Amino acid sequence: MSEKLERLGRLITEKFGDRVLRLIDKNDELTLEVLPGDYYSVAEALRDTPEFGFDQLMDLTGVDYSAYECAEPFSGRYSAVVHLLSTKHNVRLRFRSFAADDEFPVLDSLCPIWPSANWFEREAFDLFGIMFAGHSDLRRILTDYGFVGYPFRKDFPISGYVEMRYDQEQGRVIYQPVTIAPRENTPRIVRDESYGGLGHG
Repeated sequence: MSEKLERLGRLITEKFGDRVLRLIDKNDELTLEVLPGDYYSVAEALRDTPEFGFDQLMDLTGVDYSAYECAEPFSGRYSAVVHLLSTKHNVRLRFRSFAADDEFPVLDSLCPIWPSANWFEREAFDLFGIMFAGHSDLRRILTDYGFVGYPFRKDFPISGYVEMRYDQEQGRVIYQPVTIAPRENTPRIVRDESYGGLGHG
């Protein structure tokens, strides 16, 4: 780990103490994980504390860790992962929190801290179904108004739940149950006999 990240890690531990659920150093990147109850207050401190000065939210996305096999233990199924940048200190931090309830995942909105979170949170809501409490305009941003479900959840069917088509007789778009049978697509690999020097010529 670089000297800059080591210093950041020490500052985070000193400042937040027990609120640090995990501080992960991997691939020369630092990830701070906190409980959902501390998500907003820690984010605000990361922006307002001069030693941190994370003035830019570069990205926010949802993640569905369902059936994710990894040595690292996780606190739940759905999380918001935020990438922050301090332009003053020229350092980046990954900031993560898991929603407390897998059935109805909710985290606080970070829009009052970083307005750039607005569309990112709408996207995480639209694709993963993560609600952001306090968001002023939380509605779908990529899928259709009548879309059913959340397409980036790992239990979402490949072909979806409903399909739409234009009906000539009714003169409008109609929604109906999916008529395509579920299937697994396995790529067909075609190789020349001499591929990789394994030919018998």
